[in-house]
Amino acid sequence: MTSVMLQPELRHAAAPSSRQGGMKSVLLHIQDDEGLEARLQVALAIARASGGHLTCMHVTPMSAFVGFETFGGAYVMTDLLDRLEKHETAMRARIEAHMGTEDVAWSYERQTSDPVSALVDHGALADLIVVGRSQPSQNSAYRPMSIIGQMLKSSHTPLLVCSKDQKRFDPLGPAVVAWNRSFEAANALRAALPMLKQASAVHIVTVDEDKDFDFPPLSPSEYLSRHDVHAEMIRETKGTQSVDDRLVASAQSLGASYLVMGAYGHSRAREMLFGGVTRNLLKECALPLVLAR
Repeated sequence: MTSVMLQPELRHAAAPSSRQGGMKSVLLHIQDDEGLEARLQVALAIARASGGHLTCMHVTPMSAFVGFETFGGAYVMTDLLDRLEKHETAMRARIEAHMGTEDVAWSYERQTSDPVSALVDHGALADLIVVGRSQPSQNSAYRPMSIIGQMLKSSHTPLLVCSKDQKRFDPLGPAVVAWNRSFEAANALRAALPMLKQASAVHIVTVDEDKDFDFPPLSPSEYLSRHDVHAEMIRETKGTQSVDDRLVASAQSLGASYLVMGAYGHSRAREMLFGGVTRNLLKECALPLVLAR
C-alpha cells in the first residue's frame, strides 16, 4: 500500500558525537498506549549512549478510516478521520515538548499507511527499531501484537521490544545472549553487535535442549572476540523449568539490562507463528528483548 506523508518531517540537530559502538540510528514506533513513555525512555537511552539519532514515527493505518460497502465500494469515514487527526496532533505535541528537553538528535515523522510496511521501509537504514507490546488506547487505530511477528518476518533490522513496566534502561549494562546454535540466534548476535560492544559484560547462555540445529558448532564467543567483545559462556540445565523461564532467571541473576535472542517459527500468510520460547517471552518477559530472525 502506498504511504501518504501528511506533514513534512520535523528535524532537530545535535552536535556530532565521537562515541564508539551503539546503535547510531534508532527508529521508535509512536502510538498511544500504556507503554509509550517506557518505550520512549528506552529509545532515548540507546541513542544517547551512542550519540545517535532517534526517529519517532507514527503510522495511522488507512484501514482505520476506510469503510467498505456490501457490494464492494469503499468510503472514507470522515468523523473518525477527524478524531484520529486531533488525537495524533495532541500526542505529537506532547512528544515534541518532551523531546525539546532532551540532549538527543531527533525527528518526528507521520504517515498514513500500512504500519508494518512503513516501519520496515523506514527501518531499512536504521540500526534498531523500538516497538512495544502494550494494547493501545481506544483512540488508536492500531492493534499491536501481530505486528511484531510481521516485522520480524519482513525486516532485516533488529527489534527491541520492551514492556510498559520498564522503569529504567541502561544500554551500557550487562547483556545476555540466548544461544541455541540456530541461524536465528546467530543473526540476532550479529545484529546486536553494536550494543554488545557497549555492554559492561556479555554472557552467552545456552539452555540444554534435545533439539538439532543447522548452525555449525562454532563458539559465538570466538566471533565476538574478533570484534573486541569478551563474552562468558554459561551452560544452564533446563530441569523442571521451561526454556524461557530458565533464560529469564539466568539473565536476571546476571543483572542483565536486556536479552538478545533469535526469533523463529513458521509463517502463515503475513503472520509469524512464533516458536514457544519466543512467544512466551514476548508475552511475559520483564527484560527488554533484542530480536532478529
